[in-house]
Amino acid sequence: MIRINLLPQRRLRGRASASDASARPLLVGVIGLAAAAAAVVVLVDRPKRARLAELNEANAQLQSDIQAKKRQLVGYDELKKSAEEADERYKSIQRLIGAKVVPAHVLHEIGEILTTSKYPTMTEDMARRTGNGPDSDPNRRFQADWDPSHVWLSGFSDSDGLFRLEGGAQTESDVTQLAKRLAASVYFADVTPAGGERIPDSTSGSSYFKFTITGKVVY
Repeated sequence: MIRINLLPQRRLRGRASASDASARPLLVGVIGLAAAAAAVVVLVDRPKRARLAELNEANAQLQSDIQAKKRQLVGYDELKKSAEEADERYKSIQRLIGAKVVPAHVLHEIGEILTTSKYPTMTEDMARRTGNGPDSDPNRRFQADWDPSHVWLSGFSDSDGLFRLEGGAQTESDVTQLAKRLAASVYFADVTPAGGERIPDSTSGSSYFKFTITGKVVY
C-alpha cells in the first residue's frame, strides 16, 4: 500500500495565508498614501497653480497698460516746456501792458524775440550780418541754441521814442543775446545794455542777473 503524507502541504498553505494577511496592511498603506498625495494635488497644488496663473496674467496686463501709457506720454515734456515758455511770454507782455500802453507791433516783436527758434524782423542785410556766412559780423552773430526762457521782463517805458527795458536773466550772456536780437530788429535802434547786477533770490536760494536795456523805438 502506498501512503501519501499531505501534512507538509497543509503547513505551506498555512504559511501562504499568513503572508497574504500580513501584506494587506502594507497595501492599504500604499493606497492611502497615494490617495493623500492625490488629495494634496487636487486641494492644494492646483488652486495655487491657478492663482499663480491669474497673477501672471494680471501682471502681463499691467505691463501692457504701462507701455500704452508711456506711448501716450511721448512728447509730453516738450509740450510742457513749450506751454511754460508761452505762459512766461504772456506774463512778460502783460507786465508791459500794465506798465504803459505799448504799440502792438512792439509787443509782437518782443514776443517773437522771446520765442524759441524765432528771430526778430530783420532786413536782408541784417540777416546776413547776424548769420554764419562769409558776410556775417561776429559782434552781431546770434547764438543759435539760445533759450529765451532764461529771460523774463519786468518793465518797459517809452519816452519820446526812447525805451527802457528791465528784467531778469539767468546769466549775463542771456542779456547779451537778448540785446543782439533787439538791435537786429527793424523796430529798435541804438540798443545798448545799460548795466546790471546779480541779485540773490531768497525764495529759491539761487541768484539771477538783473538788467536794463535802453534804445530807440522805430514807430
